Amino acid sequence: KLMSLRLKALQEITSAGLLSVAVGCKSLSALRLMSCKNVGWMKLQKFWFQNKYLPNTFKFDGPSSMVGSQSRYDFCCDFLKDLTLARITTEQEIGLCCLLRKCKALENISLYYALGVHDNDMITLAQNNRNLRSISLMLTPQHCEDYVYRTSLTDDSLKAIALWCPMLQSFELTFFGCKPDYPEIGFTQEGLVMLIQSCPIRDLTLSGANIFDDEGMKALSCARFLESLKLVRCIAITDAGVHLLARSPSLINLTLELCDGLTYHGVAEFVRARKLESLTIEKCSRISLKAVQGAAKTVHHTDDCPGFKEWVERCV
Repeated sequence: KLMSLRLKALQEITSAGLLSVAVGCKSLSALRLMSCKNVGWMKLQKFWFQNKYLPNTFKFDGPSSMVGSQSRYDFCCDFLKDLTLARITTEQEIGLCCLLRKCKALENISLYYALGVHDNDMITLAQNNRNLRSISLMLTPQHCEDYVYRTSLTDDSLKAIALWCPMLQSFELTFFGCKPDYPEIGFTQEGLVMLIQSCPIRDLTLSGANIFDDEGMKALSCARFLESLKLVRCIAITDAGVHLLARSPSLINLTLELCDGLTYHGVAEFVRARKLESLTIEKCSRISLKAVQGAAKTVHHTDDCPGFKEWVERCV
């Protein structure tokens, strides 16, 4: 199995060939390019790179090997529209800023457990890609520069997105491994509410968002554009918060998953209002199928819960 590949000064190697290697070699964990002038992402509109097992570094090396030299990232991705980075570690000297600074046409970006991503990366992303329509972030705590163990992104990232991304319609935020009784999440509820109020978000997913409670749900109930909402393992949300959602002017699709703190009383208002197109209840032990019948045109209810392996595979 090919696990490591180093290409140096090979002028015949192109982006198409490299992409075939990245897709076909499932065990590839280290890729280094040096002075391969024909490797770039000009005209390539979708790039997806995932390290299946452990975080590793995906490096682009240009003519200079000097630490921190931006020429090491001398490749073109002016037309890149979709970018997904899953379970990788970015270089500490520069991070993703150089890559994101070169991206001018991104519409969809997904960062799944990408270690080393910081606020500066997200600020650069927002400032250079004002056509962003979808952002998906899956975050886990890590040791940050201020010696605090938390997710690396803070409200500064949310402020930049709110300011520079007026077309953002889909936002997914997943936290994994964050203790509910300790502030291991870098975002605040105020920051999330500010983003939701600033952008025309139609599709919102919050998973493991322990910082989001009924006050946040009150803000969601006033979101003019919100059509689809998915809440997973949001333990601070109570029946009172879900009850407020029934006032939402545009909400038509609601999914509640692994929310054991919620009961029938939370969704009762939806049963009375009959405004939903679809209602999905997954592994919410205190909400029965009988209780939610008639709450939407389509009701899906299951007590099954995916195992850890299936859950991780579904995430990425």
